[in-house]
Amino acid sequence: MPSPYRALFAAPGSKSFSAAGFVGRMPLSMMGIGVVTMVSQLTGRYGLAGALAATIALAAAVFGPRISRLVDRHGQRRVLRPATLVALGAATGLLAAARFEWPDWVLFVCAAGIGTVPSLGAMIRARWASLYRGTPQLHTAYSFESVVDEVCFVFGPIISIGLSTAWFPEAGPLLAACFLAVGVFWLTAQRATEPAPHPRDEQHGTGSALRSPGLQVLVATFVATGAIFGAVDVVTVAFADEQGHQAAASVVLALYAAGSCLAGLVFGLLRPKGAAERRWLLGVFMMAVSMIPLLLVGNLPFLAVALFVAGLAIAPTMITTMSLIEEHVPRARSTEGMTWISTGLAVGVALGSSIAGWVIDAAGARAGYGVPAVSGAVAVAVGFLGYRRLSRPAPGRGGTVEQHSEREERRLA
Repeated sequence: MPSPYRALFAAPGSKSFSAAGFVGRMPLSMMGIGVVTMVSQLTGRYGLAGALAATIALAAAVFGPRISRLVDRHGQRRVLRPATLVALGAATGLLAAARFEWPDWVLFVCAAGIGTVPSLGAMIRARWASLYRGTPQLHTAYSFESVVDEVCFVFGPIISIGLSTAWFPEAGPLLAACFLAVGVFWLTAQRATEPAPHPRDEQHGTGSALRSPGLQVLVATFVATGAIFGAVDVVTVAFADEQGHQAAASVVLALYAAGSCLAGLVFGLLRPKGAAERRWLLGVFMMAVSMIPLLLVGNLPFLAVALFVAGLAIAPTMITTMSLIEEHVPRARSTEGMTWISTGLAVGVALGSSIAGWVIDAAGARAGYGVPAVSGAVAVAVGFLGYRRLSRPAPGRGGTVEQHSEREERRLA
């Protein structure tokens, strides 16, 4: 492991909470696809399976920021454990309802309950921020966690689908629930690295972190970015099916995530200078531009190369986004702020996959790649229009010394 990453884990407890976060994040990529596989196998109703997966994603988008707001006020241990127990109970009910053919409304109620699963990625990043806030190591930590996210999305669906098809239909969601339980209870047992709660924050009031103008820009942009991800997944599966190699879709999408992993590892070794909002806008622009070659795909090898290159822009943009949250969200709302980014992505994924499916049905898979291209253009437009908000951090959250100096020079120019 390169030396900046070795230095990162020199802090006491960092290896343990990072490992717990990895285990606890696996369900993020396993549960939805596992439910789709399970329900389609047990009932043959793909429409129902997709609707249940969408219910889980949208419920997580609704509950996630609220759970994280409670975490900021009361601490991770006090909030994560009961929230996880609700999610585990709902997952158990969903498995039973699917197996014993209970009414559809029971399935949807249980799917919504699974949405109370906490955002483990935000919890781990909050611990890194508590350890390294204001130091270069925080950039490395965010880079590492971005790579962990991509690794989860490479292996999670493969494990979930493989178990449900090779063993028994409920195996994938069941293992996801086990990962969630182990990860959350292992993490919350580590009290020494838990960020201090902020039960009263008189300076910033009691409202949501989303009141921050900068965070509003980030979330709105990432709704469009999430639409890119959701559309690419659906269209790639359809394109591979049209080419007569549907099984190859998982390999092609794994290369998309691998490109992001590689970029995240390299970006973590760098010490970027200057304003973070500039790097962020450039990253969003590169993500959008990387969608253009997909409109020209004619075969799977070309698609695999194009997606690998497109993936190179993802992790650096996500890492820079987390740095901007540090600037635009009060410290007492930082976990909630990070969760709002995940919420924006989740909403975008649901929109992108739905729109892409409609376009595929109407005009074919190749036309479907127009959806991520348009989504990328929307992301750039939103980011450009909101750039001035991003250049004005929240009071007392002005970022690094170098960023302060650069902003002062711009103001005096």
